[in-house]
Amino acid sequence: SKITHLNDFSIGTPILNRTCFNQKNTTGMFINVAPFRITIDDTICFADFLKQITENSMALLRHQKYPYKLMLEELRKQDSSIPSLYDIVISYQLTKANKGTDYTYTTRWAFNQTSADSLTIQFFDLDEDGILNVAYDYKKLKYSSNYIKDLHARIMEIISIVIENPNITIKEMENLIDDLKPDEFGFEKTAYLLLFGEIPTKEQLVEFTTMLKNGRKLPTNFTRDVIMKAPSKDIMNSMTRSILTLASYDGHTTDGSVENSLRQCIHLIAQFPLIAVYAYHAYNHYHDGASLIIHPPKPELSTAEHLLYLLRPDGQYTDLEARMLDLGLVLHMEHGGGNNSSFTTHVVSSSGTDTYSAIAAALGSLKGPKHGGANVKVVRMFDDLKANVSDWTNEAQLKDYLCKILDREAFDHSGLIYGMGHAVYSLSDPRSEIFKTHVASLAKEKGREDELALYNTVEKLAKEVIFEKRKIYKGVSANIDFYSGFVYSMLDLPTELFTPMFASARIVGWSAHRLEELVNANKIIRPAYKSVCKHRSYESLKKR
Repeated sequence: SKITHLNDFSIGTPILNRTCFNQKNTTGMFINVAPFRITIDDTICFADFLKQITENSMALLRHQKYPYKLMLEELRKQDSSIPSLYDIVISYQLTKANKGTDYTYTTRWAFNQTSADSLTIQFFDLDEDGILNVAYDYKKLKYSSNYIKDLHARIMEIISIVIENPNITIKEMENLIDDLKPDEFGFEKTAYLLLFGEIPTKEQLVEFTTMLKNGRKLPTNFTRDVIMKAPSKDIMNSMTRSILTLASYDGHTTDGSVENSLRQCIHLIAQFPLIAVYAYHAYNHYHDGASLIIHPPKPELSTAEHLLYLLRPDGQYTDLEARMLDLGLVLHMEHGGGNNSSFTTHVVSSSGTDTYSAIAAALGSLKGPKHGGANVKVVRMFDDLKANVSDWTNEAQLKDYLCKILDREAFDHSGLIYGMGHAVYSLSDPRSEIFKTHVASLAKEKGREDELALYNTVEKLAKEVIFEKRKIYKGVSANIDFYSGFVYSMLDLPTELFTPMFASARIVGWSAHRLEELVNANKIIRPAYKSVCKHRSYESLKKR
């Protein structure tokens, strides 16, 4: 459930598939992997949950001979977009090694490098020594070694907790493991983790949060002299100009040491929300004639609360709004080094340039519509859909519109359904799934449940039409941009601030990548480049 971010999911479970005495003594491969559906009710105790799993496991044995391929074919007749019934396999093996021999040996799990699933977890005790072993086979494109280590630690923690208290509810167990109190916000704790590589202690978190809050200030007259001058509708451009100008106020700009870069990064993390919101207010005033309201920083607020306070004229917000924005910031904070802006940070930092220049380059990358600007595209696509589809509940009308998008006949004629698909995540984008589980409560508070239903329907239908028209068999899922724009609109964030909100979170990831580049490498990153132009002879000017 933690991996898929779903409470109703399927896993693969290997079954011996030898159902009679003769088969038990026959040499050959009978094993079948059956899809095992699991539904989690986090209000029940773990002992009752385990009883349900046991009963369902026994029921599963009645169907162990049914071929998985035939099952998948039958289901695809109902929903052609289904890529597979599971992507994670969990097995438990206690086949005993033959002890009736004089040879001394041990057994271990060996990965054969042919697994089609993204993650296989094997629990086994092959030596009959009472020691439970766990092996993980996983695809490196989807899971990092650190993620697997964290997953293993979580599994061991679950085992430890339920042995101590089998009657603990699943929700209580999750709270113990996640260690995020109901009155805490996640941005600051996650930022510390990315910058320092460890979850902070209480004392470390207090110290780090204090540093961030004390950093919520700009140089004297900076707002007037820099942000208010020549405001731009493109807030990302205004932010880039402000970041580069901040270098002039830093007496240690060119000091490329890790310690100084860390100091600069922490200051920028604290200053990004101020710069983004102030730049928007300046544009809104000078270009659209709105009242100019500049709230002074409030050190006592969390980052998410501070953003909403700065943005709104009355500085008011609900607790649910602040927590939804905090969740959005955490989910956008980091996405590995393979994304465009983080890789830009690595490339530029490898040249030896200063922190301000590296972050400015990352901002230039993020503002592109194929990267950080995608959530704006999603919102505009839905605006166009609403204008062209008369009945939001009519799936035939919605499907026809989505087909027109893919055929380059609707919206921006790009042939793209924005918010759908990801280079790595095919079955699901965990960030989107987390966001989706919390969107309903905000939609209810804002009275926009009909729009949420529309988003859910479009997500379902988009998978089908993409599968039918693009023949993408690996699976297509909604990415984080699909729901983030909707959430931001419910928070009354103007579209001009969608990508700057992304930047206010991703500055933490960029900072971590810059520090990583400074610590781990001392070589400039240069791409391999080979010209494919045909060789042409030089001609003098008279002969041209």
